Amino acid sequence: MVLPFAGKPSMSRRVLLAAGASALAGLTGTSQAQAAGRRFDLTGPPEGLIWRKPLKDQTVLQSLAFDNRNGHIYTAQVRNGTGSARAGDLCISKLSLNGALLGHMYLMGFGHGVQIAVEPVGSAAYLWTETDGASDRQNAWGRKIARFPFVSGRTLTTRSPNVTKYAPVPGATSTTCAIDPSTNRLVMRYRLSGAVRFTVYNLDTLKAGRPVALSQAEQPPGLGTFQGYTLYQDHIYLLDGDAYGRANPAPGNTHLTSVSLLTGQKVERRFTAAAKSLDHREPEGMAIQIAGGQPRLCYGLAAGRPGTRLVSIVYKSKRA
Repeated sequence: MVLPFAGKPSMSRRVLLAAGASALAGLTGTSQAQAAGRRFDLTGPPEGLIWRKPLKDQTVLQSLAFDNRNGHIYTAQVRNGTGSARAGDLCISKLSLNGALLGHMYLMGFGHGVQIAVEPVGSAAYLWTETDGASDRQNAWGRKIARFPFVSGRTLTTRSPNVTKYAPVPGATSTTCAIDPSTNRLVMRYRLSGAVRFTVYNLDTLKAGRPVALSQAEQPPGLGTFQGYTLYQDHIYLLDGDAYGRANPAPGNTHLTSVSLLTGQKVERRFTAAAKSLDHREPEGMAIQIAGGQPRLCYGLAAGRPGTRLVSIVYKSKRA
């Protein structure tokens, strides 16, 4: 099932920013003064959530997301096996908040798993991922986004009947998404006309086939290797960097960046040496965890040797 773009095909940047600000105020119920303090302080100290835990398959972590209602972590990685990256075959692992493996799914032909999202529905979890991966001979990149229930042990293809597809931006490629659990909004990252862009939608109207953009921003220049992103309130957070190596020795080159949806501009960019003692230490994936009613800006770090890859997750909670 594919739900195509509906609503106005284009809006001016000023209108989009105004619509985004209005939607944020209505969804969060906060005053402008309170809103000013919502941003994460990227200079804040990092803290650990899980440390060197195995996933279902032994490849490098690609992304992560939280089911904040039911207390689980979901991760995406390329499936074990030669040719899986080129084919777009993914493994999804379900973890406890302590990092214990609770279940898994396989997604065949979906993409690279750059970013995923979770939508809790009662005790169930619906995953949002890229789908309809197109190969560049090395990796596959999604051309739509998809929603489906997590069922441990199940293997899905891009034609499985319980996979609902969405194409809110015609012609977009490299499509991925994340969800802000505090506002019920989804942000999609994609490439279009040579630019990398982010567009924010209300999750319920998107599912209903009415994906009217609330706000938009272009990815700022000057980033390193892109590794993940997430959305919280009126800021998008980006993760970039590389694994350790001769050209990138410890403590590495991992950076966090925040972008304002109200202005479309980069707000802050900071180096992070969190978990610098890890071997390999490749930054991979971001997500928002709600713990004790308070948000955490979480990001993943892949570790371990080939064939025995592990995942660690750290977070920042200080607010600017």
